[in-house]
Amino acid sequence: MAFKKKIEEKILDVDAAMQGTMRFKDPVNLRINGKFEGNLETRGNLTVGQTAQIIADMVGDNIVIGGRVKGRITAKERLTLLPSAVVEGDIYPARLNVAEGAIFEGKCSMLHDFLNAEELARYLEVDLNSIMEWANSGKVPALKEGEGWKFERRAIDSWIASGKIGK
Repeated sequence: MAFKKKIEEKILDVDAAMQGTMRFKDPVNLRINGKFEGNLETRGNLTVGQTAQIIADMVGDNIVIGGRVKGRITAKERLTLLPSAVVEGDIYPARLNVAEGAIFEGKCSMLHDFLNAEELARYLEVDLNSIMEWANSGKVPALKEGEGWKFERRAIDSWIASGKIGK
């Protein structure tokens, strides 16, 4: 008789009021049910529960929102707004799923597989001059296209994960 080993999913469940910066370099399953104010950077899955109230700039892979969020949201893989979601701010998803009943007030710019220099500057939250300097010196993964540059988002994400940004 064969037994399957059950792999438990590790979830970090935050049900408190917090302020500051939370940054996770390794993939996590983070669920926030309380109040959070500041900056939030995750890899893996981020879930904002129905009771959550967040004022933050958030960057993550897969982000699911069921509560209230005010701020800038960048979802590198997918952003899902549940029927109970109330989002106020600009969103930058690779893919977007908005359920009927969700409230969204702001601007949406889809992330593409390839970014130009201006889009990459916004994506990395650095100035355009830094992007051009990095591209011209070969510090950032880039493809020359005519007089300009284009950047593959996945290559940029790998470059960031390797810690080479700004070096």
